[in-house]
Amino acid sequence: METVNYLLDRPFVLLIVLLIGAVIGIVFERQLAYADREKRKAYWRGRNAQRFGKKPGGAMKTGSEPEVTRSDFAADQLKTVSRAKFSSRSLLNKAEAKVFDALDKAVVARNPKWQVMAQVSLGEFLASPDKDAYFAVNSKRVDFALMDENCRVVHALEYQGSGHHTGTSAAARDAVKKEALRKAGIGYHEIIAGHTTPSELRALVEKLVPAG
Repeated sequence: METVNYLLDRPFVLLIVLLIGAVIGIVFERQLAYADREKRKAYWRGRNAQRFGKKPGGAMKTGSEPEVTRSDFAADQLKTVSRAKFSSRSLLNKAEAKVFDALDKAVVARNPKWQVMAQVSLGEFLASPDKDAYFAVNSKRVDFALMDENCRVVHALEYQGSGHHTGTSAAARDAVKKEALRKAGIGYHEIIAGHTTPSELRALVEKLVPAG
């Protein structure tokens, strides 16, 4: 508690701590993504090596075997998916679904041309010439996105339920999302569980969405 009060009394120190956390989060995210990507590549290289008579790291057998292409990867992936079991699950939990329902009704009442999107990946509506920067945010999601009549996301809303911030890694991930959204000119707003009332949510929508 004393540490928190110390940081609150010194906003400059708090800013430095948040920036350090954001940097750590980006580095950690890239390392995990790189390791996962290399793991997938190694897996599919091995699968295709067996398919075309090539040992991993070795030379292809002589002959007229076709060159491994993206379609070969897709074909093997299709086989893997075909053997697996899948089931449908809810996109939102119960608390998020209630927020979505209230938010959607408020937005439609304010401007029918606007829409509420749920669980949208940042990579779907953000672009960057920096591939590393884009990769750092590509798979991150926002709980809700407000899309205008031109199908452009104008505002992102995060539902902060109980236990949302668990450790510095969660705060760092949020800092990365906030910075990317800020640089794209997209608003970021939080809906706090147990604190944001329905009337406050409607007031927020009236503030963010132009009347239609």
